[in-house]
Amino acid sequence: MLEAQPADAAIQSFTVTFLIRRFDPDVDTEPRWQDFDVEMYATDRVLDALHKIKWEQDGSLTFRRSCAHGICGSDAMRINGRNRLACKTLIKDLDISKPIYVEAIKGLPLEKDLIVDMEPFFASFREVQPFLIPGSKPEPGKERVQSVAERARFDDTTKCILCAACTSSCPVFWTDGQYFGPAAIVNAHRFIFDSRDDAASVRLDILNDKEGVWRCRTTFNCTDACPRGIEVTKAIAEVKQAVMRGKA
Repeated sequence: MLEAQPADAAIQSFTVTFLIRRFDPDVDTEPRWQDFDVEMYATDRVLDALHKIKWEQDGSLTFRRSCAHGICGSDAMRINGRNRLACKTLIKDLDISKPIYVEAIKGLPLEKDLIVDMEPFFASFREVQPFLIPGSKPEPGKERVQSVAERARFDDTTKCILCAACTSSCPVFWTDGQYFGPAAIVNAHRFIFDSRDDAASVRLDILNDKEGVWRCRTTFNCTDACPRGIEVTKAIAEVKQAVMRGKA
């Protein structure tokens, strides 16, 4: 029989050291590491730690966040060398016997602290035409009908939240700023294989470029980094096969 816990039983807290890579363009010529000791609980998230640092220790700490529930994709950053969402990374899942390293994602221009310029990322996203392009209008009052199987064909790639965790984990993207990157290809996949869309050939032509799908080296970094569990490398491989066939 389980014994009831006292109502006033204290939940154990502990001190966690965070090493954050800081950069202020107004005063710094190079990024620098700064440490913070934060009182945390096991079920707190890294985002909670960043809030405590900003609100209680250093108000100049700069980072993006919005929904705080893994949907908006705003708070992608490198935590202990891995791309993660700060709002989905629990303290209990990290080794707190050592400092927790937090820095901005790689491959995009650093603006301040944990914030990067996302415009190159979104420029690639826009270039693959990530929207439905139907060849005809549905009958008045009717929807574009799609079977369960047709919907399932691209279901995985509808989960993308444009956090850039996959793209900024790609070593090709780090060294070649012209590469479309995994996220753009994933969002192209979502429409290339949509039975309601009639512009697959246009997108395949866009991605059949020296900076398109053929730059992928299949390292699986992108799949490992995706916080939504999308099989990114598989999606890229399917787009490569479609390019070779000349159709979806």
